Amino acid sequence: METDILIFLCLAAFSAGFVDAIVGGGGLIQTPVALILLPNYSVATIIGSLKIPAFSGTGFAAFQYLKKVQMNWKLLLLMAVVAFASAFAGSELLTLVSNDFMKPLLLVVLTLLAMYTFMKKNFGQHQEKLLSVKQQMIYAVLISITVGFYDGFIGPGTGSFFVVAFVSVLGFDFLHASANAKMVNLATNFGSICLFLLKGKIIWAIALPMAVCNALGGFLGAKLAIKKGNGFIRIFFLIVVVGTLLRFAYDIFC
Repeated sequence: METDILIFLCLAAFSAGFVDAIVGGGGLIQTPVALILLPNYSVATIIGSLKIPAFSGTGFAAFQYLKKVQMNWKLLLLMAVVAFASAFAGSELLTLVSNDFMKPLLLVVLTLLAMYTFMKKNFGQHQEKLLSVKQQMIYAVLISITVGFYDGFIGPGTGSFFVVAFVSVLGFDFLHASANAKMVNLATNFGSICLFLLKGKIIWAIALPMAVCNALGGFLGAKLAIKKGNGFIRIFFLIVVVGTLLRFAYDIFC
């Protein structure tokens, strides 16, 4: 592995960890960089290797949130178990098929999401307790299955999708959504890691240095999000969603 390539990958990992800790979507930074810099490896091998830094960054961010933000542990345990299994299944499918057909669909979803968040000024600013416990559990399982499978199969943007689901479906504010999303995202990353370990798809010489940088970014990003609160996270969320939107549009039309 050439030193300059590893340096670029580590810089991307730090940026990804920082962004992901605040509002998710860090994979949209490090995944394209890795795909460009490592053209001789299969997509499954690259995605598998990136799950290690993703897990470390999410873990450090989650630890920061745990010290400051209240978690819904009963809900999180259910979501984590389901998300783990879904991500494992998604990663299994990734080793077998191409995933390019998902990009047009994601382009539409992200466009609608950006418009909704921009127009609805109070989106994610306050917690809304509108669901019964049973309804919340049902929606939580559906979210975990859908987003978990997506994370195992494609990955980039998973953290943002979890945040959106926690805010728009489960009624969390942005700060609590970001905190709880990190815990579920840990489960999806771990599910994928287990599959890729079994398949021998992880390049440790790349994964471990990137993991250190991603963890540092996650640590700093989480501290900033906790300090700044919901208003800051909402703005950062819009920036990440628009950036994601432009990235997918470029992949599809260029």
